[in-house]
Amino acid sequence: MIKELKLKNCTIRYDLQYKKVKNINLRIKVDGKISVSANRWISQKQIDSFLLSKEEFIVRTLEKFSRRVSSPSRQYFAEKEICSVIRNICESVYPYFREKGIEYPQIKLRKMVSQWGNCRKEKGILTFNKNLLYAPIECIEYVVWHEFTHLLHPNHSIAFYNELGKVCPHWKECRKRLKEINLK
Repeated sequence: MIKELKLKNCTIRYDLQYKKVKNINLRIKVDGKISVSANRWISQKQIDSFLLSKEEFIVRTLEKFSRRVSSPSRQYFAEKEICSVIRNICESVYPYFREKGIEYPQIKLRKMVSQWGNCRKEKGILTFNKNLLYAPIECIEYVVWHEFTHLLHPNHSIAFYNELGKVCPHWKECRKRLKEINLK
């Protein structure tokens, strides 16, 4: 059900869904749609109070997403070639990991909404977002290094970032550039 809530500077509309959840969950999609899920026993007053406590986050996120919508991203690669670009980069970085005893993983590509890559170490699978066609080559290389590094360190620990820094010293700039990409 659609609800409205008046914040200090604006009024927001959100879709409230009652589910079997322990917490009140807030999601803001790239298109600006807000959804909230809560347990049926949570009162509307508690939900409104929760949203008011998140006002700064909500406003900041909505502004960020509205800026993304206004400026489409440049496409660096054709859809037909992004698969071979990613696979070639995977093959070029693998020797570093082979020396550390890592078997070559299965490489998958698919469109993803909220991440550029994913590592399933236990299954030996690295998945990359086909939307990397909107990223410059150095950012794609960073994503490949990042996911391969998860085969050594399956978390975002200090050890993970130390290892990533050895092989991709400019990873922070690449991560920042990826966050600026507008996926329509």
